[in-house]
Amino acid sequence: MASSTLLAIKYTRGSLEILDQLLLPHQSIYIPVNDVPTAWQAIKSMQVRGAPAIAIVAVLALAVELNNSSSSTASDSPKSAVKLIHEKLDYLVTSRPTAVNLADAAGKLKALTQDTLSAQDVTSNLIVTTFIEAAEQMLLKDVEDNKAIGHHGATWISNAVGKTSDIRVLTHCNTGSLATASYGTALGIIRSLHSTSSLSHAYCTETRPYNQGSRLTAYELVHEKIPATLITDNMAAVLLQQHNISAIVVGADRVAANGDTANKIGTYQLAILAKFFGVKFVVAAPTTSVDLNTKSGEGIKIEQRPGWEVLVVSGPTVTNNPAKEGGEVVVNVEDVRSVKQAANGIGVFNPSFDVTPAALIDAIVTENGVVEKNADGVFPMEEAFK
Repeated sequence: MASSTLLAIKYTRGSLEILDQLLLPHQSIYIPVNDVPTAWQAIKSMQVRGAPAIAIVAVLALAVELNNSSSSTASDSPKSAVKLIHEKLDYLVTSRPTAVNLADAAGKLKALTQDTLSAQDVTSNLIVTTFIEAAEQMLLKDVEDNKAIGHHGATWISNAVGKTSDIRVLTHCNTGSLATASYGTALGIIRSLHSTSSLSHAYCTETRPYNQGSRLTAYELVHEKIPATLITDNMAAVLLQQHNISAIVVGADRVAANGDTANKIGTYQLAILAKFFGVKFVVAAPTTSVDLNTKSGEGIKIEQRPGWEVLVVSGPTVTNNPAKEGGEVVVNVEDVRSVKQAANGIGVFNPSFDVTPAALIDAIVTENGVVEKNADGVFPMEEAFK
């Protein structure tokens, strides 16, 4: 991993810190997350976000809690230890219902600890150690999977558009190092294109109302020195019309068995635009985001966020007005304020995600390769696991 790569998660056994993404891009502050309640709140409040990162932080927080309370856990029976772990995992899953990665990780760890009960001479310490080691392995595997997604996706796009240079890509929300253990999924594909000099320019949306694109993706692109431009969400059609975009690349919080994909609100409209303009629309998703038990997008529960996220904007104040004075904005990070920008009494509709139908998607990139539609126009998502 390159030393310059941003890290949203810092972990050593017994200690977990996350980069508080509510403070980015103006402040880079790591906060400790050493128990389950703190992890639940960090995920719910979006101090950490991105489907892969949510799962990793949740299971590592429980690993840290178990490690640091091993003396008290040791007095429990093995069955009691498993029961405790399962209850805490179930609670963590309630923090963000749409992203499947957390539920997938919890399910795998519940099955593993349950199986460990049948081991010869099983003890509660063995249960805890097994859990901690498995959670740590999930962290390492996420990094490997992201790099594989980046490679597969970059290769597919180059082949699909018939170019090895001058590729222009639009992305939505944040799917980079800040949304994963490192490197990223959709942004990982952009990184891979850039690393081979195939990318001429990246564009990122603002991603209202939480602004993960302007606050986080733009921050990563600048950090990695990738040539990039920020647009507001309602500029996408003009961008596709005028700037020869090769592909739109997005992440996924859940991919149904038929390829329908839940992702950050605004993804669906970009897929419609891509179809109209003949631009490739690519979903980047680790297999932990693929839910074969959900047959279609109709079965995906969409999280509804508080209305104030739309009504209020918050951020540090500035000490000059570049529109009048010229030059860069000088930011005062010590003076954070909130501003209400809508009339009192107005209703708010604020779904955090939407579902893009598989018919609008050209390819789904996983760590195991690229899934394309078969002769019947259907994504055989089970192939992603082979």
